[in-house]
Amino acid sequence: MTKLKIVLGSMVLAYAFSVAALYGLMIQPPETFGAAMARVPMAAMMVLPFEPLWMRARKGGLQPGDAAPDFSLPTLDRTGTFRLSEEARQRPVVLIFGSYT
Repeated sequence: MTKLKIVLGSMVLAYAFSVAALYGLMIQPPETFGAAMARVPMAAMMVLPFEPLWMRARKGGLQPGDAAPDFSLPTLDRTGTFRLSEEARQRPVVLIFGSYT
């Protein structure tokens, strides 16, 4: 009975450590997260609570009505830079986010 408790306790600790490590990865920048997740076996995603952790780690702190964070991106033709704060001073800006994969 004691050996069974030790084995079960070890399994629970290993699971908790794995969940904490995954959450720690999720709060890293996308490049770090992607590089680490490329090495995680797919079977781990079936056992670990990926979606709830992801939703918590990436929820952000903006509320409706808050100003969008400033950012800059190269233009499509790579001849200039788009900066949100500069464009918003000149005219209204609409941000549309989507996935094109």
